[in-house]
Amino acid sequence: MGAQVFIDGEAGTTGLEIRERLAAETSIRVASIASEARKDPEARRALMGEVDLVVLCLPDAAAMDAVALAEQLGNRAPRIVDASTAHRVAEGWVYGFPELDAAQADAIRSAQRVSNPGCYPTGGIALIRPLIDAGLLPADYPITVNAVSGYSGGGKSMIEAYEGTHTAPLFELYGLGLAHKHVPELQRYGGLTRRPIFVPSVGNFRQGMLVSIPLHLDTLPGAPKAADLQAALEAHYRDASRVRVVPAAETAQLGGRIDALALNGTDQLELYVFANEAQRQAVLVARLDNLGKGAAGAAVQNIKLMLGL
Repeated sequence: MGAQVFIDGEAGTTGLEIRERLAAETSIRVASIASEARKDPEARRALMGEVDLVVLCLPDAAAMDAVALAEQLGNRAPRIVDASTAHRVAEGWVYGFPELDAAQADAIRSAQRVSNPGCYPTGGIALIRPLIDAGLLPADYPITVNAVSGYSGGGKSMIEAYEGTHTAPLFELYGLGLAHKHVPELQRYGGLTRRPIFVPSVGNFRQGMLVSIPLHLDTLPGAPKAADLQAALEAHYRDASRVRVVPAAETAQLGGRIDALALNGTDQLELYVFANEAQRQAVLVARLDNLGKGAAGAAVQNIKLMLGL
């Protein structure tokens, strides 16, 4: 019969995307709950006790309540992938970015509870962590992460503002109180000891994402060249199937421009090193679909690891 998965919150944007991807997996069966029982704790707990794994596509508070429900099942409690922000830096949870380092995929395989990464941190961590591990970027370096996402990453209210009421601006910066909820995971799993500055923004397109990190090369230890950064990223992701470090020659052909929407509909992540050696400056860029590798695609990747598929 294969493994059974319950998506708690399957009617939301991420839940629908996960369900669509799992439909193509013949060894996984998605167990659903009747629409009128989606907020019934007893019905949800009962279904949790019948499945192998639960995916939480809920607001943070509701995700914590769902975990409490699962805990009531004792040794019948299912394994959990949480797509909310609630447990990304919580003790007892494994961070669901398999490409983080050589041991992370195995940690996810054996984990009972996995926190799915945020879309913005996926790009930022993918760029920062390999350079810190390689000794090219100090852990206390004053990092600034700039990012733009399609509006689907903002949830139901933002989607309505763009697609329904049309009250949203074409482009806006937000999180300017410098306390965005993604900063803790960006700092922890990026390997940073100094809190980074994170400046997110949203544009008038449904999905797609760019995350960029500017660097002054002469301020880094040993004053590395852009080629050194490129080599460190390539070495880190040499065996990664879903992360591609774009070759320098291919990056140069872009003419200093990059489209945020080019990976839409995929579960891939692309990393770029744009540089001006004469000015000793570089900009690292990650491109992904915020609903793909930034959300549902990452969740399915973690589900398959946990179920041994």
